Amino acid sequence: MAHSDDAGPVPAPLRSALGQPAARYHRIRQATEDLVRHLSPEDMAAQSMPDASPAKWHLAHTSWFFETFLLKPNLPGYRAFDERYAYLFNSYYEALGPRQPRPERGLLTRPSRDEVLAYRAHVDEAMHHLLSSGVEGLADLLDLGLAHEEQHQELILMDILHLFAQSPLKPAYSPTTALPVSADPGPASVVAFDGGLVEIGHSGPGFAFDNEGPRHQVFVAPFKLADRLVTNGEWLAFMADGGYAKPELWLAEGWAQVREAGWNAPLYWQKGDHGWLAMTLQGLRAIAPHAPVTHISFYEADAYATWAGARLPTEAEWEHAAADLPVTGNFMGSGQLGPAAATGAEGLRQMFGDVWEWTRSAYCPYPGFSPAAGAVGEYNGKFMSGQMVLRGGCHATPAAHARATYRNFFHPDKRWMFSGLRLAWDGAPRARAEVDSSFAADVLAGLARPQKTIPAKYFYDAEGSRLFEEICDLPEYYPTRTEAALLREKAGEMATAIPPGAALVEFGSGASTKTRLLLDAAPQLAAYVPIDISKSALDDAAQAIGRDYPGLRVAPLVDDFTTALSLPAQVSGLTSVGFFPGSTIGNFRPDEAVTFLASARRLLGHGSAFLVGMDIVKDEAVLVAAYDDAQGVTAAFNLNLLTRINRELGGDFDLAAFQHRAVWNAVESRMEMHLISKRDQAVRVAGRPFHFAAGESLHTENSYKFTVEGFGKLAAAAGWRLERQWESAEPAFAMVLLRA
Repeated sequence: MAHSDDAGPVPAPLRSALGQPAARYHRIRQATEDLVRHLSPEDMAAQSMPDASPAKWHLAHTSWFFETFLLKPNLPGYRAFDERYAYLFNSYYEALGPRQPRPERGLLTRPSRDEVLAYRAHVDEAMHHLLSSGVEGLADLLDLGLAHEEQHQELILMDILHLFAQSPLKPAYSPTTALPVSADPGPASVVAFDGGLVEIGHSGPGFAFDNEGPRHQVFVAPFKLADRLVTNGEWLAFMADGGYAKPELWLAEGWAQVREAGWNAPLYWQKGDHGWLAMTLQGLRAIAPHAPVTHISFYEADAYATWAGARLPTEAEWEHAAADLPVTGNFMGSGQLGPAAATGAEGLRQMFGDVWEWTRSAYCPYPGFSPAAGAVGEYNGKFMSGQMVLRGGCHATPAAHARATYRNFFHPDKRWMFSGLRLAWDGAPRARAEVDSSFAADVLAGLARPQKTIPAKYFYDAEGSRLFEEICDLPEYYPTRTEAALLREKAGEMATAIPPGAALVEFGSGASTKTRLLLDAAPQLAAYVPIDISKSALDDAAQAIGRDYPGLRVAPLVDDFTTALSLPAQVSGLTSVGFFPGSTIGNFRPDEAVTFLASARRLLGHGSAFLVGMDIVKDEAVLVAAYDDAQGVTAAFNLNLLTRINRELGGDFDLAAFQHRAVWNAVESRMEMHLISKRDQAVRVAGRPFHFAAGESLHTENSYKFTVEGFGKLAAAAGWRLERQWESAEPAFAMVLLRA
């Protein structure tokens, strides 16, 4: 879907349509009308810029395509709905005569919306007659017409979003709730490819546009791809480091565009009272830090890649990497209506759907390409100049429309399409697990904030994990042992909430050690579903549970437990009981906790139960001691974060110049860990300087503490009812039973 309205291409030699032609035709045409069903006539008539078109024009133009290329030449006796429409709704076909200038499509107040819908009905009825008589010899054009219609479905959403973004009211295209607060997808990993002489381009059965072929050989040097897309949070780090103000990062034309247009953020971003907001199909929303960045130009994508010490992939690299992957992802119809955070998996993630991925490849013909004869040959070939290729599809792309060979293309300054990026590098894998762009981006962004902060997830390198195990054995650190003692004492009572034949679903199962206490007390369980993002840890734990509990059906689910959408098929029809021990709920902010609990309720289903562990508010001295032990192990754990930054990001932190501090924040009901600068000092990280004043804090962790009553209100906001509670002796820890 090129920026030129209809987007891209011409049909390859005959590709037979899937399914019955008439049914397929009407299904795709109906999907287009479904997209505009709740738009007003005023919404459908307006044009927000020359690159966009009114929704009404899209509806008419796609009908004009079928009328012009299929009905008039092939249906005997066909009468045009209105001969004047040939001028109004031709897009760019020079061979077919003059047309309404593209920037002036919004001036077409007539025909009305209802007349355009009548035109569509007229064309659909005639197409029904044509397809009923057989499509022999017409399959190429039918495939092309339907692919063209699907391109315009995405264009409708692109254009209506741009239109609504111009309104002070910032209306929502879809008045649904915001996307769920997605969990951090974790550090970006690197997937290496050997390169060599590879084949790209379409061949074989199935429809493809002519610009996807001929299939041919290309030499690619060894390369690496990031396993996921760049996120909004990572883009914020680029902005915080002055990415839009450093000409050395930009191509010359890109830098000129930045200065001329005043770019300082992606399209649709604006500063709010509490941070950045973005206009989306769901209206004006807070930036989701873990979702892929979108609405960026090629120039911005290239500048970010340069800033990150990377580059954009070539289209040959992208296609070679994607060739054997299933074409699955977050497409139109998924219910997201926006790009979603990457979920746990090994290998490449988000290759299809979410956002179109910029490549560094110019849009040029493949060797041996030639456009089709006649006017239909203008569909694609004449745009092969001055544009760049994007791959993969987006959340507004119909799922059946995507494939590994698909070549989308736009001019490098365009931003209103759903475009993002994935990083690439030259050469074989580095010896150490690549300076993870997520770690670098989060650290640089956190150090640039007025309250310097680093996400607590980065504590857990090898040494950090070892120190945390040591912390769990300290006399001051009560949570692990008090929860285990509570489970040993009360597991039998908790098991009474589990009906016979139920499935126990554990969120973030890890090694599943605490789970055994509940499994021993609940022999009536039929199945166990551990959910974890780490496949290796999950496989080990599932095998151990399966071996020790031979009568239990074990169905592990590799996924991010905060965003999992469905349980394994092996437990379909079973009542679900959730299990979330370990006080991990305290790692969420209250709003995030509500979102997670609501997501868990949807996953577990109607009538489910949920056992959740939480640390209880207690005497400040007990809390502070647990996070600032006498032996200094927690202090070493906190300072090890600086050691990791020095090692992996080229930092020069002087650990002796910082002091660990644990603070009870009674207002927020949370324990906080900080590193306090002992003096005025400057440090460098990844080549960038940061200043610390004497006494200034680097905030490294929050751990929320609860009352049972307060947690009950939190759970109620997510649709749960607090049914029962168990609480240990001091220092208090609680397990609660929630009921959907």
